[in-house]
Amino acid sequence: MKKTEVEKIRAKAARLLGQARIAFTPQEKEEMEVCDFGLGDIENIGLQIIVYVNNDRYCAKEIILLPRQICPEHRHPPVSAQNIGKQETFRCRWGEVYLYVPGEPTRQPKAKIPEKYKSFFSVWREIVLRPGEQFTLPPDTLHWFQAGDKGAILSEFSSTSTDENDIWTNPELKRLPEYE
Repeated sequence: MKKTEVEKIRAKAARLLGQARIAFTPQEKEEMEVCDFGLGDIENIGLQIIVYVNNDRYCAKEIILLPRQICPEHRHPPVSAQNIGKQETFRCRWGEVYLYVPGEPTRQPKAKIPEKYKSFFSVWREIVLRPGEQFTLPPDTLHWFQAGDKGAILSEFSSTSTDENDIWTNPELKRLPEYE
């Protein structure tokens, strides 16, 4: 992604944080990760992240999703005998989030996926998260999520995050952003 587009997306994410009255520092805005997963379609597939802490014991992040933006389907696999994969809790802070996990598919899901990406989504049990609601995913659980029409903000509390180990249903995705 070009630096100008990254800055434009950071500004949009900062506006959502402001609407939600979530305080952040200028440094956090400057260091906010803008991830398009290598697809160049950030408005549809992507997310913005402020990492508060990520160490060898735990991780805390703010995930900012623009309206209808999707974090694609993935899982956090075991990485060693000591690390059985990332367990994470998502707590909705603002907006509405449609989280999808294994289980009985929801008959009329709220998600809207662009046609060209539909083959990369296989779990359809829908959990709707609204402000104050949360859901915990065990390690190695396939999942994905999409913001509602206004966008959304999720706080993530998890075991150590090792994004480079994530397994994506679409094998062409790149989790770590590349900026021009």
